[in-house]
Amino acid sequence: MAKRSATITEGLDRAPNRALLHATGLPREDMDKPFIGVVTSFTDLIPGHIHMRRLERAVERGVHAGGGFAFTFGVPGVCDGIAMGHSGMRYSLPSRELIADIIEAVTNAHCLDGLILLTNCDKITPGMLMAAARLNIPAVVVTGGPMVSGRRKTRKLSLVRDTFEAVGRRKAGKITDDELTCLEMEACPSAGSCQGLYTANTMSCLTEAMGMSLTGCGTSLATHSLKDRLAYLSGSKVVELVNNGVTARKIMTRDALENAITVDMALGGSTNTCLHIPAIAREAGVDISLDLFDEISRRSPNITKLRPAGDYFMEDLEYAGGMPAVLKSLKSLLKDAPTISGPSIHEIADAAEIYDDDVIRSLDNAYSKEGGIAVLRGNIAPDGSVVKQTAVGDEVKRFTGTACVFDGEEPAMKAILDGEIKPGMIVVIRYEGPRGGPGMREMLSPTSAIAGLGLEGSVGLLTDGRFSGGTRGLSIGHISPEAAAGGPIGLIENGDKIEIDIPAREMNLKVDESVLEQRRKKWQPPKPRVTSGYLARYAKLVTSGVTGAVMKDE
Repeated sequence: MAKRSATITEGLDRAPNRALLHATGLPREDMDKPFIGVVTSFTDLIPGHIHMRRLERAVERGVHAGGGFAFTFGVPGVCDGIAMGHSGMRYSLPSRELIADIIEAVTNAHCLDGLILLTNCDKITPGMLMAAARLNIPAVVVTGGPMVSGRRKTRKLSLVRDTFEAVGRRKAGKITDDELTCLEMEACPSAGSCQGLYTANTMSCLTEAMGMSLTGCGTSLATHSLKDRLAYLSGSKVVELVNNGVTARKIMTRDALENAITVDMALGGSTNTCLHIPAIAREAGVDISLDLFDEISRRSPNITKLRPAGDYFMEDLEYAGGMPAVLKSLKSLLKDAPTISGPSIHEIADAAEIYDDDVIRSLDNAYSKEGGIAVLRGNIAPDGSVVKQTAVGDEVKRFTGTACVFDGEEPAMKAILDGEIKPGMIVVIRYEGPRGGPGMREMLSPTSAIAGLGLEGSVGLLTDGRFSGGTRGLSIGHISPEAAAGGPIGLIENGDKIEIDIPAREMNLKVDESVLEQRRKKWQPPKPRVTSGYLARYAKLVTSGVTGAVMKDE
């Protein structure tokens, strides 16, 4: 494979370029080595990223040991937990596009030969994978790893159940102020991504499943030295990939992406993958539709019950054998795709061992016959919507309720905490889609408050926004078309009956079509909430949630 970096290092007319490279500390004898960009998302703002300075050092040592030269540059990150519940969440999903664009710009401007993508949290991992697929150069992803569980006495704690849901429990008088303070202090005890199978950890697992990170990287814990060793080996590996001409699209094939969806369904991962995998696939030149998620879910049994769906933590998955053990259980459902590690997916599965067959169950002893996500359609969501069905109680998988409608998250949250939401209601939060939000905010605060109040078995929630991977209960998102685009969710009124049938994959507003037509004639598009800056540009170019909320090319 011809080195891209030769463009800036070879020839008489590149003397100025070489002079500037020497100014960075590059020795003359290293000028012909592969140039490896170490793309870091280190920041003091995100617990999942605060330890990355040490991982950067490990990666750099690996790159140099492998015969390359490392150049570090940064990309921004948003902590979804800190951005949750206010206007800052509008920037989370749009930051995915920024990250991909920044990596493209820096990599191409400096003719880098390969990339190490040091990532961890929610939108950063898919943004980096999008860039790798778009650039189609050798790349290795190093995910920063999960946080260890917190402790209160002997009870294990996690962020979502023990802080977000604790808000509802405190409002209901189930815990005291002192108990809430203790949970705040103890729920997140270290660096790392939040401890359950939320979006960050789901994407880490799927990155390993699609072959773009080294075996074992997806679940290895942030604070353990194994992560440092994997970072070192990743640095060496990317130089090998450059020398052998193994580019990202040779790994991110359709088979690899379908394997990732299969693993996602079997794990019961975050619904945000319905946005991220299609976006990654698009950059790789592969067409992945929302219907494929449902098709694969129907044939992929759910073999784990990690939080929020169950009580196991990411550390339990790691000690049960990690992703290799998951691949072993799922081998008959997976295609034998290549990986950057060297062994194929089936070879990795064959070499693995399952150490706890309740954390990682066999296909014939699965927690449920179907996978984690279901795609629902009907007159509310003609283009589709998504629900994490494995985190929904059986008592509400078929549910008819009365609509309680809110044009935004904040009034809905106030009503929930003020006790206005009663059993039998379906909270409808609209104008929070990709365009209308803008930015398709996560609704973890409302869904967690409902759970904390003890209403998750008797109240539903529908939105054209999206959910955190930590959401549980009857929560249906990504409703498309969104309200701001004239979708039927914008026609729902207080008191309307809504019928949901997850097993049948249906969701319908029980209002006569003639009545809906009258409402449609009166409907007016809302004024944009944001009229300047990045979010205003994003709102003009973003597509529907069912297509991954990607940016149009023009």
